[in-house]
Amino acid sequence: MIFVLVAFEGPLTTLVASAAASAGLLHLPLVFLFVSFGNLTSDSLWYALGRAGKIDWLTRLGRRPRITPEMVAWLQKGMNRHVIKIMFVAKLTMSFMIPTLITAGLSKIPWRRWFPAVFAGEMVWTGSLVLIGYYFTEAIKNVEQDIQYLAIGLSILFIVFVLWMSRRLLQKVFKNFSRDNESSE
Repeated sequence: MIFVLVAFEGPLTTLVASAAASAGLLHLPLVFLFVSFGNLTSDSLWYALGRAGKIDWLTRLGRRPRITPEMVAWLQKGMNRHVIKIMFVAKLTMSFMIPTLITAGLSKIPWRRWFPAVFAGEMVWTGSLVLIGYYFTEAIKNVEQDIQYLAIGLSILFIVFVLWMSRRLLQKVFKNFSRDNESSE
């Protein structure tokens, strides 16, 4: 289920699954494995979508945003030259990964050139999200436990205060009662 959900909403699913691992509902290494595998599968599908397309579509679609054939050639050349850097940095961002993968596919960059950079970026990105989700939940549990201790301590102080006030009130009542009894005799 995590594998499928990551394809639709990766970061949120990763954080929730990591929180579940922190609560003892899932195993953390399996969360990392399935999230990574789901993200890499999704990345491969975006690349395949670009690969199935044709680069000249950009020039035909580009009449409106004014994409010229020279711009497309420049994009392809830059992508071929810097694919490793571009893919790694794009993987560490949420918004640039899909367009970058589609561009790599349109540019027909071989899988063996771009996948190692995406894999390395995936390990960093997913590892970071898994650790954030796991330790954030642990921190919340610790704060919750501290709040419980504080509540117990405040409850004890309140009970002591009520007993002290009750004692003082009872002493006043008994003093007034005994004065009233003495004066009436």
